[in-house]
Amino acid sequence: MIVEDLLISFGAETKVYKSRDIIFREGELSMFYYQIEKGQVKINNYTEDGKEFIQNIFSDGHSFGESLLFVDRPYPMNAVAIKDSQIFKLPKSSFLNLINENQEVSLNIYQCMAERMYYKYMMLYNLSFQNPMLKLKQLMEYFKSYYEDKTPYSFQVPLTRQQLASLTGLRVETVIRAIKSMEKDKILKIENRKIMY
Repeated sequence: MIVEDLLISFGAETKVYKSRDIIFREGELSMFYYQIEKGQVKINNYTEDGKEFIQNIFSDGHSFGESLLFVDRPYPMNAVAIKDSQIFKLPKSSFLNLINENQEVSLNIYQCMAERMYYKYMMLYNLSFQNPMLKLKQLMEYFKSYYEDKTPYSFQVPLTRQQLASLTGLRVETVIRAIKSMEKDKILKIENRKIMY
């Protein structure tokens, strides 16, 4: 998203997070811009009964939580490392200076936030579906849309069955059954336990 040299020149530091480390918690104020140098992070919430709801998963090169740097509101979600991760951490004031002085970066940030809004709208609509196969198909379509090769079975879904369940609000057992049905209907293929869409 933002070139690493530019981040460092504005004072970004690299912080290492182990798998399952909490980067920020729901209710905390947004104080930093975060960009993943290497690793994977999930944005989640928990329901009253403790069930995890994953809003999104980010990996190398992605930023997360930056939209809250423009408003004085607490995080409505958590950010948790899924894998051991190295993450650039830039103070809010430095981030705002960086985008103020670099119009191209500013436009990239706005484009990224617009993409995320599109994803949120799509996922909200997805929640209205009763059919689990439709929910999973729409989610896979969204992720595949970022890859050039659109041929059938060319995209390896980078999520576990548990992550698919948490992203769609389904139970893992339901995801497993739906994936088997989708394979039977030739919507996807399973190769070495990986989902090819």
